[in-house]
Amino acid sequence: MAGPHALPDDIGIAGYFAVPAAPGPMPAYIPPEIDMDGVKAEVAAGGVSAPKADLPGLRQVVADARADGIDLKIVVVDANPPIDTPLRDIATVVGQANPGATVLVLSPSFSGTYSPNYDRVLLEAGEDVARTGNPVQSAQNFVSQLNTPIFPWTEFTIIVTLAVFAAAVATRILQLRSKRSMAAETAVTEDN
Repeated sequence: MAGPHALPDDIGIAGYFAVPAAPGPMPAYIPPEIDMDGVKAEVAAGGVSAPKADLPGLRQVVADARADGIDLKIVVVDANPPIDTPLRDIATVVGQANPGATVLVLSPSFSGTYSPNYDRVLLEAGEDVARTGNPVQSAQNFVSQLNTPIFPWTEFTIIVTLAVFAAAVATRILQLRSKRSMAAETAVTEDN
């Protein structure tokens, strides 16, 4: 008896309710004009892959970051991609080739980052200040942001929540004491 809700014979009930597998990680999109082998070789040699004019300043930023305990690698690309995602993909590829490194990739208007040591919130805050159009200044801003502590919102939220809970409990206790006190006064007044 085939009704409007009958299952096709070839999939059965288990196949009807099966959830499709989640797709794997998205493939990296690296613009074809970027020679990733060359970039990785330059970064491996000196920590920086950038136009020659920017190399001395960027190498100094890398050295200063190393002095602060940050294994920083910097890549500068000449042109903006259509969106900033390829810069993060480049940073990820360079980071995987340099385990433990924090990678900053800059284009004239965008930035992308990768790091196994810093959380995404801090990296994105660093990306925001690394969009100056001047690679050396952008890299300095990025390192400065990594060295700036982020306000501990999670701890703050926990403390505020506990304070509100404690205030609510204290208020309820005071209400109950007030009711008992008023009941006792009423009983004394009625006895007189």
